[in-house]
Amino acid sequence: MCLSKAYVEKAGKKEFLMTDIASVKADGDKLVLKNLFGDKKIFSANILEIDFTANSLRLDITKGSLPID
Repeated sequence: MCLSKAYVEKAGKKEFLMTDIASVKADGDKLVLKNLFGDKKIFSANILEIDFTANSLRLDITKGSLPID
C-alpha cells in the first residue's frame, strides 16, 4: 500500500504536515486531506507538486491557514 505524506515549503525547507494520506479532495479554494484512519485536515492551499514515486504531496499554504479543521 502506498500512502502519501504532505509537506509545506517554508523558507526553502520542507515542513511536515500529515502522513498516511489516502485521499485529497479539492473543495473550492480548500484541500481536504484524509488519512488511512479517517482523520482529516482542511487547508486553504494550492498543490505545488505530487510525486508519485516518493509518495509525497507538496503544498503552498495560504498564510494563516494551518489547518482549518
